[in-house]
Amino acid sequence: MHSARDGRIRPQLTERVDAALPERITRSAAARRGESVRDITAWVQQRRRDVGFTVRRIPLEELDGWSFSPETGNLVHRTGRFFTVQGLRVSIGEPPQAVSWHQPVIAQPEVGILGILAREFDGVLHFLMQAKMEPGNPNLVQISPTVQATYSNYTKIHNGAGVRYLDYFTAGSRGRVLSDVLQSEHGSWFRRKRNRNMVVEVTDPVPAHEDFRWLTLGQIHELLGHDNTVNFDARSALAGLPRPAASHALHSDTHVLSWLAQQRSSTPITGVPVSLTDLPGWTRDAYCLRHDDERYFRVVAVSVRAGNREVGAWTQPLFEPTGQGVVAFLTRTFDGVPHVLAGARAEAGFGDAELGPTVQCVPRNHAHLPAAGQPPFLDLVNNAPPERIRYSALHSEEGGRFLNAVSRYLLVEARESEAPVQEPPGFCWVSHDQLAAFTRYSHYVSAQARTLLLCLNAREARREGSGGPTRRA
Repeated sequence: MHSARDGRIRPQLTERVDAALPERITRSAAARRGESVRDITAWVQQRRRDVGFTVRRIPLEELDGWSFSPETGNLVHRTGRFFTVQGLRVSIGEPPQAVSWHQPVIAQPEVGILGILAREFDGVLHFLMQAKMEPGNPNLVQISPTVQATYSNYTKIHNGAGVRYLDYFTAGSRGRVLSDVLQSEHGSWFRRKRNRNMVVEVTDPVPAHEDFRWLTLGQIHELLGHDNTVNFDARSALAGLPRPAASHALHSDTHVLSWLAQQRSSTPITGVPVSLTDLPGWTRDAYCLRHDDERYFRVVAVSVRAGNREVGAWTQPLFEPTGQGVVAFLTRTFDGVPHVLAGARAEAGFGDAELGPTVQCVPRNHAHLPAAGQPPFLDLVNNAPPERIRYSALHSEEGGRFLNAVSRYLLVEARESEAPVQEPPGFCWVSHDQLAAFTRYSHYVSAQARTLLLCLNAREARREGSGGPTRRA
């Protein structure tokens, strides 16, 4: 808006969409000049050595500032902030077909910030990435967003140092917002958890720091090919960036949204908080809270020392899965347009089902079941011949809450006989571009599917950069 001569405010229209941004993102994805992947990973390893980090398991009773509430049995922090481990009674679906169980879950109602600064150098967008330690990461330090902080952290409930670069992402932001959306986190372990995923572009110089480096999207894409290198929060925030889109797909956007609405209607998710004490099917000993069948995950405790965090030492609970996961999209190309077979993921901590991977599970949790009880397409993904695996790497999940939560992320090309055009119940073919478009909105694309989307983007950028076939409808 602007002021007229009479002092009144006059409306001034603006473009609804930045038409130039997708091409700028594409240019950054194609740019791999500058530091090599070897140089970047050497920097991460050097920061790990220079700063010094230790994480050790401790008995639950040695948690400092944490205790089991005598009223609720929940594991809570003395401030009442950060997060709470509580019991949850879960039911998914309509009776009598509903599936029910009990489990521990992390309740963290406050909204955190996953923010990445962007700036152009020589006409190419670069992103300010951090070498950040998280206690649950298998190798501790990974490539992370510029800012990765819960509300309790950046309001200094811990009485520690401030979060570097935070003011670029809070009210009165000092830059131009390229992407900003509230996204769900891992619904199997978080209850209704959301983070604000942001990318903000600046034009002025940004103060340098040894824990941060400017990388192109192409460099980040290359790092995605290395195991446990780019952390979950960075993957989630970057997945929301817009990209050039094909105008056609197997199904219209309206069809996909209608299909998802139907899935949500037929699989309601009910999660009722219950006491963590005497949670059915779970047993607590000195070191963990675990499932009686030794499946799914454990709630454990760790003591942490980190020289470059807002607080130098602390203890906390973490969720530790009992095995390595498999997360995969089956892919097919229809009339030149790449598609993925998305599943409707209904998880304990979700409000509604979201678009998720074709396969998402820890195979060990299903090993006792007959073939008919195995997750759909798991056998196909596990036994895919190498020539049809288009992407494969190990990625860990949110290292601030989960310990050694690692899955193999895969893109597997399927044949008509394996994944026909007519989808089985609970699945829908979604084009790469549709998935990217839905990621721009809250609660449509799950955390694991957002990681796979970024891997899809990386694979396509490599193909186009090498002169391989491109797709445009």
